[in-house]
Amino acid sequence: MTYKPNETLLLRYLGASPTLRIIDFFLDNPLSDYSKNEIVKNLEMGRVTFFKYWKGLERSGAVKPTRQVGRATMYQLDKGNDVVKQLIKLDMALARKGMEKAVQEYQKPIAVKSR
Repeated sequence: MTYKPNETLLLRYLGASPTLRIIDFFLDNPLSDYSKNEIVKNLEMGRVTFFKYWKGLERSGAVKPTRQVGRATMYQLDKGNDVVKQLIKLDMALARKGMEKAVQEYQKPIAVKSR
């Protein structure tokens, strides 16, 4: 797997499909809700691609509307959805694993060359 600078562990592990990129956006921004336009802009994803995969997320119940702001409907992940619950667990496990690896790297002794 090749690492991309803004790629999360979840996307690196499962692949950066449009559906996973949308879900990953919500996992990385759990404290707010977002309009479809905000999500498209943040993901730098084509609108046609976004809407093609968004419909499936709505049908599956992975995302839910939260409120109206003017004409825009705001959305967030449905944390009660069984699949979303499992993705959250996986995301947390990957983060934990990544932290453990970083701590191990940090604790390795540094080799000093003698002259």
